[in-house]
Amino acid sequence: MVPSEDAAPQLDVDQILADPGVRIVVCCGAGGVGKTTTAAALALRAAEQHGRRTVVLTIDPARRLAQSLGLTELDNTPRQVKGIDVEASGGELHAMMLDMKRTFDDVVLQHTDPAKAAEIFANPFYQAMSSTFAGTQEYMAMEKLGQLHARGEWDLIVVDTPPSRSALDFLDAPARLSRFLDGRMLRLLLAPARSGGRSMFSIVTASFGMFSKVVQKVLGAQLLTDLSGFVAALDSMFGGFRQRAEQTYRILQARETAFLLVAAPEPDAVREAAYFAGRLREERMPLAGLVLNRVHRPAVPELDAEQSRAAAERLAELGGHDATVDVLRAHAALTRQAVREQQVAARFTEAFPAVPAVSVTAQPADVHDVDGLRTIGAAISRP
Repeated sequence: MVPSEDAAPQLDVDQILADPGVRIVVCCGAGGVGKTTTAAALALRAAEQHGRRTVVLTIDPARRLAQSLGLTELDNTPRQVKGIDVEASGGELHAMMLDMKRTFDDVVLQHTDPAKAAEIFANPFYQAMSSTFAGTQEYMAMEKLGQLHARGEWDLIVVDTPPSRSALDFLDAPARLSRFLDGRMLRLLLAPARSGGRSMFSIVTASFGMFSKVVQKVLGAQLLTDLSGFVAALDSMFGGFRQRAEQTYRILQARETAFLLVAAPEPDAVREAAYFAGRLREERMPLAGLVLNRVHRPAVPELDAEQSRAAAERLAELGGHDATVDVLRAHAALTRQAVREQQVAARFTEAFPAVPAVSVTAQPADVHDVDGLRTIGAAISRP
């Protein structure tokens, strides 16, 4: 027999989406588990069924979200999704995808004068950092989420994060930024600007001795000059960015935020979900539940795999029942898979028995349109 899948409390997603006190839903989990689809489905359901003015923000560089919502593209500005059924509810759905360079540019424009902004934009180190530097995406994701929240025009913000270890970087962004800003190397690079224009190289050399000469030789004097100029130009705005990032971090800890873990019944995905659940608990962030995607369920659960296999063998010996034999064997294989999946999922529920969960049956095809998102939303929100 297939074991019960109701060991964990049942997750009531509709209650979360309808609650006016919940303003942010963060979907997180490993890659390839349907997280982007889940985020889009939840945002669509919040707009259509609960009348909320909703925006879904994807930080995943893939463009599946735009495709599933019927949009040709997403960018750094929320775009309204047309053609959805909100006449009765009065809700709205908007979607956007984080553009980290544009977000960084917007921060610079908002917090410096035009001349200083032009100086920053022309700096080669800024051009590289704002586009490709490790960690910039997570910093800018925090900035964008903070901006959306501060605008106050959305009833609900649904965030689709990168695969979970990257999503942990998303959570760690304020602390990592603080360590960077308070680091000894950065203070040394800022020293010329704060010391009346003394040569950067004289100060760095005095502090590092022979090491600075090695750094200059390896990285090049021009790179160090670009870096020093970049840091000095941004010095006046770094503190404000750090403060805003830390404020967003506190928002993620507040009751207005609900984290939903998304996983598939596979060992790696469930392990990632458990790892993330532990981190959320450590950081005192509100974990609302687990969405277990792509679960397989046999049509006749009372017929177990061994009974089905034995029946198939008997009919095969009799002959003349090829179609029935194929069906019984397929049922046996599906039942064994369902048992394995529930054993894997039990690793999470045993470690976190109080976390509510809901299972979503595997779909016959990939979701690529609004109708498919409605189907997923209804499956996640079933009572």
